[in-house]
Amino acid sequence: MVSLSNTQIPSPQSPCTSSNRIHLSLAHSMRTLRPGISQPEPDAPSSEPESDLDTTLTDSFIDTCLCELAATVAPSASKSPALDGSITTGILELSRDFSDYSSFNSDISGELERLASVTRSEAPNSSSPDLPDLDLTSSELLETMPLESLEPVVKACIEKLSTSLEEEKRKATARIRLLAKHRSDLRELIGASGAIPVLVPLLKSTDPATQESAVTALLNLSLEETNKAAITAAGAIKPLVYALRTGTGIAKQNAACALLSLSMIEDNRATIGACGAVPPLVSLLVHGSTRGKKDSLTTLYKLCSIKRNKERAVDAGAVGPLVRLIGEGGLSEKAMVVLGSLAGVLEGREAIVEEGGIQALVEALEDGPAKGKEFAVAVLLQLCADSGLNRAMLVREGAIPPLVALSQTGSARAKQKAETLLGYLREQRQEGGGSGGGGTAQANLAR
Repeated sequence: MVSLSNTQIPSPQSPCTSSNRIHLSLAHSMRTLRPGISQPEPDAPSSEPESDLDTTLTDSFIDTCLCELAATVAPSASKSPALDGSITTGILELSRDFSDYSSFNSDISGELERLASVTRSEAPNSSSPDLPDLDLTSSELLETMPLESLEPVVKACIEKLSTSLEEEKRKATARIRLLAKHRSDLRELIGASGAIPVLVPLLKSTDPATQESAVTALLNLSLEETNKAAITAAGAIKPLVYALRTGTGIAKQNAACALLSLSMIEDNRATIGACGAVPPLVSLLVHGSTRGKKDSLTTLYKLCSIKRNKERAVDAGAVGPLVRLIGEGGLSEKAMVVLGSLAGVLEGREAIVEEGGIQALVEALEDGPAKGKEFAVAVLLQLCADSGLNRAMLVREGAIPPLVALSQTGSARAKQKAETLLGYLREQRQEGGGSGGGGTAQANLAR
């Protein structure tokens, strides 16, 4: 146990002296290597190319969804009186900022580029005896054609989905995927025309191209609010989880996004978790492409708004990969926000500490960008609010100098959290070092 009794904790209001700056530069030397902490593993090679599309949207789907979530305080986020709601409120405020790091496109697979590179006979708009010939790769054409002109195409595609010929199914599914990409009225028409119940069985197709198109078509259709309930009622959640486990890289990414879209219906979050979505999302987080990792992080964040899914994520081993992502540039902030969500349950807090989360978060406090420092201090506040052991570990990792600096130069929220955390450390020193405060949490951690 590290005693805090001899540790000087400057007041947040005092100026940052040159001595403090020296302590900051020496903070890394205070670290202890933990042999039990697994090191980052290289991503498994992905056969799926990254899309060249710029998928950042001004009013993106995920941005909107996360703002809705941030506006609703989850009552189960924390029951600790020591937190008195401030940490929960802070995390929810930060969740609004999570959308700053999110981007979303209704069809992120970049199929228009892919179609441009295949032969005419392979493209889904190639002529077929019963499918009207229409260049579906032309977004300008699809966006300007009257709805009544596209209705026969939609009906012909839906009829072909039920055929026994795999090639016809593949072409029809690819066509619906493209038709559903561009326009809200088209998505509504496709949903109302009966496509959804016929697409759902194709999520388990043994043909990878058909499965991928079915996943992406349902993702695109789910962006229309009226289609979400219909997709859920058609029993799509479990087959989407199957595609998340077994599909191509693109199918897995889009299955994750489709589940995210369906999770906008609050009752679906528990169902998605119960159907086994969390373990393959964690697998996508570890082995997916950069795009796949981002989709996994955002979907996990949404699902973990309920306690049972937080527990599932911890059980599935999500904490270790999340801690390792703290040092990975553009994914760091998202990873810390998801960690903040998992810290809402005891198992999550214990796992974060066991995986070296305090060390990684202190490094983010020292070296990260301003927004990353704000995320890091919010998670550290959750870890240390009720745990004397964690407070002692925080001091041992050299957190005091960067916390003092943040309390003086950070954003208003960051300053408030840094001051609160420094107050906890001073309180523990006054109560007798590492043995004071957080007794219940210490007992729990010692089990």
